Amino acid sequence: MVVQAREITVAHSPDSDDAFMFYALAKGLLDTNGLKVNQAFNDIQSLNKEAMTGRYEVTAISFAAYPHVKDKYMLMPCGASMGENYGPVLVAPKELTREELLKARIAIPGEMTTAYLTLRLYQPGLNVFEVPFNQIIEEVQAGNYDAGLLIHEGQLTYQAEGLKKIVNLGEWWHEQTGLPLPLGGNVIRKDLGMEMIEEVTVLIRRAIEYALENREQALEYALTFSRDLPTDLADKFVHMYVNKLSVDHGVNGRAAINKLFEMANERGLYDEPVHPEFVEV
Repeated sequence: MVVQAREITVAHSPDSDDAFMFYALAKGLLDTNGLKVNQAFNDIQSLNKEAMTGRYEVTAISFAAYPHVKDKYMLMPCGASMGENYGPVLVAPKELTREELLKARIAIPGEMTTAYLTLRLYQPGLNVFEVPFNQIIEEVQAGNYDAGLLIHEGQLTYQAEGLKKIVNLGEWWHEQTGLPLPLGGNVIRKDLGMEMIEEVTVLIRRAIEYALENREQALEYALTFSRDLPTDLADKFVHMYVNKLSVDHGVNGRAAINKLFEMANERGLYDEPVHPEFVEV
C-alpha cells in the first residue's frame, strides 16, 4: 500500500509581520504530524491575483480580495493583520482638501487591497493608479503622483521621507465603527476537505502562538524580512499587526470583517452581497 505524501504550500508576503507569524513553521519547530509545509512569498497584490486561480492550499490575501476567491477558499480564524485605530495612510507632499483629493492622481498598492477598499469607503470617485507598494513613496516624492496610499512599513516611515498624512484610514475606520480595521487574512482551499482544513488551521494558530511566546527569536527571524527597517521600527510594526486578533479573530475581529463587507455591500462595491465563511475550530 502506497501512502500518499501529505504536503501543502503556505503563501504569504515577504513582510516582517507575516514572517514573524510563520517563524515556527519555517524553522521546523512544531510537530506537524507528518505534514510537510512549504512556504512561498509574494507581495499581497500578487497573492490576491494568484488566489483567484487557487494556486496555493493556504495563502494570505487582502480581505478585500475574499469576495473574488470565496468559491475556492474559506477564511481562517487566525493569521489576520488588523489595525486597532491605525492602518494604511494616505500621504502627500502637502496638505490636500477633500476637493483637491478628488482631482489628485493617487498611487495605490493594488485595486484588490483592503487599503484601497477602505479608501473607497472614505472617499469614492478618486483617480487612482496601481504602483508596487514599495515604490509609492519615491513615486510621490518624484512628483509622478499627487498622493500615495501606504501599507506595510511605509506607514511608519513616511514622515522621515518628508510626506504629510492626509488620513490614517485605520483611525477613520475606528471613528466610524469602533472596530479594528481588518486588512489581511489567511484563506484555505475548500477542496482539501474539512479534516485537513481543521488540522492546518490549528497548526497555523499554534505557529502564531509560538511566535508570540518566543518573541525575541521570532523577531530576529522577522528582521531578515524587514527591508532595512531599523530594529525598533520593525519591532513596532510586528507588534502592531501580530496580536491576540492574529491568534483568533474573536467576536470583535469577526464583527469588523462583517462590517467591512456590510459597508461595501451598501455602496455596491461588489457584484453581489458578501457573507464571510469561516473555518470553525
